[in-house]
Amino acid sequence: MTTKPMATTPTIISIVALLIPLLKSSSSTTTLSPKADRDLRVATEEMQKANYFTFVMLLNMSPLDSKFLSNVTFLMPNNRMLSKTVIPENEVYTFLQRHSIPSPLIFEHLMYIPTGSVLPSSLPEYSMNIANGGTRRSFVLNNVRIISPNICTAGSIRCHGIDGVLSSESNVTLHTCHGNGGSVAPPPSPVVPPLSPPVVPFLNPLVDEFMVPAPQPANSSSGSSQFSWDGKLFKVIITAILVPLVIGVSI
Repeated sequence: MTTKPMATTPTIISIVALLIPLLKSSSSTTTLSPKADRDLRVATEEMQKANYFTFVMLLNMSPLDSKFLSNVTFLMPNNRMLSKTVIPENEVYTFLQRHSIPSPLIFEHLMYIPTGSVLPSSLPEYSMNIANGGTRRSFVLNNVRIISPNICTAGSIRCHGIDGVLSSESNVTLHTCHGNGGSVAPPPSPVVPPLSPPVVPFLNPLVDEFMVPAPQPANSSSGSSQFSWDGKLFKVIITAILVPLVIGVSI
């Protein structure tokens, strides 16, 4: 029984379809500077040794530039997670931006970032909330956890393995409105009205002297104390008589 040659046609078409994006990407890598090209080759070799072949294929498919590669840390889902993810060809670069940090950070540097911090990605308006449990397997960015730290260390590019694919919607919504892409001002701080100065009642100094007598020396006699009280009472009586007279004259 002979094998029909047409049976292999779908397989050949599938292989060609996979090779076309890789052939297109070969022209994009020629625009890299010598240093960026060398660093990318070193990083992809380290990724392949750690079995992140699918992520390397995404790097080969994307039109990378030297500026992007000069300061970057890649967050790499493993082959199994990427095999479950549909990434259109025109969104590969966006996927890589979302799964990268615009700074070369080894895992020990990331461990200094406290829980509740916001870490920007290379994709504009996309940030990651940090939950730092203090151990090598408890550092979480949005919905993923770093499980294989410091895979890329030989060159200037850094990369870490993560246990999932970052959601396309950022968890950070404080200053960004996803509905229209505009910016929203942070909520204003509560305004505390100034406190009024305490109201101090006006006291006639003469009445005040009468109500609170000055302390007397211990050896003073009772007669002098009585004289002091009589003098103050006299002042109060004079004040009570003169004040109405002065008011009546002024009217």
